[in-house]
Amino acid sequence: MATYKQIQEDVRQRHGWAVKTCWIAHVKEQNGLGMRTAPNRHSPDARVHPCPVEVKVVIEDSMRRLGMLR
Repeated sequence: MATYKQIQEDVRQRHGWAVKTCWIAHVKEQNGLGMRTAPNRHSPDARVHPCPVEVKVVIEDSMRRLGMLR
């Protein structure tokens, strides 16, 4: 499984901009990939920075390229 850093680098190389780790976590959650709860998370049910729809497509594409999604 690819790391957050690998996904960020892949997006940066292909699109020239950075993605937030919280966006990656949101996309992983939406696709049913297991995650741990961050110790600094305020609420297990709410997201402070949900992933924008246009960024979700780019992150999912990167995750497919790195073998995390089909």
